Amino acid sequence: MGIEKIDTHEGKTVKALLDSRAIGMFISRSLVEKRGYRLIKVKQPIQVRSMDDTGNSRGAIYHKWPLTDL
Repeated sequence: MGIEKIDTHEGKTVKALLDSRAIGMFISRSLVEKRGYRLIKVKQPIQVRSMDDTGNSRGAIYHKWPLTDL
């Protein structure tokens, strides 16, 4: 899949897993760390639930990536 900066339209192609039932856009923390992207701490942790309504094994989301750091 392609990701692109909104301001400069600079883009990159990355492998992605599409989850058609997801209510947001998510990125692997290991990919963010590998590429050296900066993370911003969210004000309130985002609880993640699986399809069967159980909590995610990796816990809540504490950081976001602003998509401007390609």
